[in-house]
Amino acid sequence: MTQPANPFGQVLVALVTPMTADGEVDWDATEKLMDEVIEAGADGIVVTGTTGETSTLTDPEKLKLVEVGKSVSSGRAKIITGGGSNETAHAIDLYTKSERLGADGIMIVTPYYNKPTQAGIFTHFRLIADSTDLPVILYDIPGRTGVPIHYETFLRLAKHPNILAVKDAKGDFSEVSRVLNQTDLMYFSGDDANALPALSIGASGLIGVTANIAAGPYRTIVDAVNRGDLTTATEQHKKLEPLVRAVMTHVPGTVSTKYVLHGLGRISSPRVRLPLVGPEEWEAAVIEDELALVTDIEGVDLSNFRPDRNAAAGGALPKVPGTTR
Repeated sequence: MTQPANPFGQVLVALVTPMTADGEVDWDATEKLMDEVIEAGADGIVVTGTTGETSTLTDPEKLKLVEVGKSVSSGRAKIITGGGSNETAHAIDLYTKSERLGADGIMIVTPYYNKPTQAGIFTHFRLIADSTDLPVILYDIPGRTGVPIHYETFLRLAKHPNILAVKDAKGDFSEVSRVLNQTDLMYFSGDDANALPALSIGASGLIGVTANIAAGPYRTIVDAVNRGDLTTATEQHKKLEPLVRAVMTHVPGTVSTKYVLHGLGRISSPRVRLPLVGPEEWEAAVIEDELALVTDIEGVDLSNFRPDRNAAAGGALPKVPGTTR
């Protein structure tokens, strides 16, 4: 199988959506964070994904994130919108509007809560892909959606001209290899700890949460794999391990990422929207203990880390409720 050219980038950041203390989107901080991750080596940004709190963003906020991303990137990075829905018509509306605003690609999550059959999953993806000319990433994360995409469904979806890639958050490397062997689909690691293992068996890139904090090392890993330098890639993977553990293990990645970014002075507030809440005292303590093990990571100076557990406590009720069904 010969894969098509990659229209998404290789180091994609699953961007958090910075917010003010009262839970409104902090647009200045959002622009600053976008610019920082691009300067650090990201060549793609996924806005309004799980990490971006898509479930509690309004549709106008989701669309503005695409606009802001396009403005900030100025062609330096692809802007992928991940703000789908578990209602097919709603998802089509969001993606077609995002396309008109200049999105470079879309990432469609498996419908959650409804628990559709494989036929329903196939139809959902196909109708959305039919509605746009943008390249599509399928997002397979059964831990959140309740249903996996089966291998046979991948085979059917791979025939659609707009469906080019999969973001995999299952960690089933035998299936990754099978799909890579039997289809033209590109694979993107959706699990920070598995980025290097996935790349080593043929993945095209990663869509990472920890990359909000440290995009540079992921750029180094991808570039090293591209030139066949496993030693350099492994060194960076090992350096990232305690940071990935701190971010991805104890609380939702959105919560811990904002906690760390705020402690580093890179965003104005660690606030998340309910039902997400900031780390409890013991969770914050564990995260900080993990961070104490982090050394020599490019672009991350934890000597300047000043955590603020009080600022992170609780969650916000925004003035306008989100519109994801």
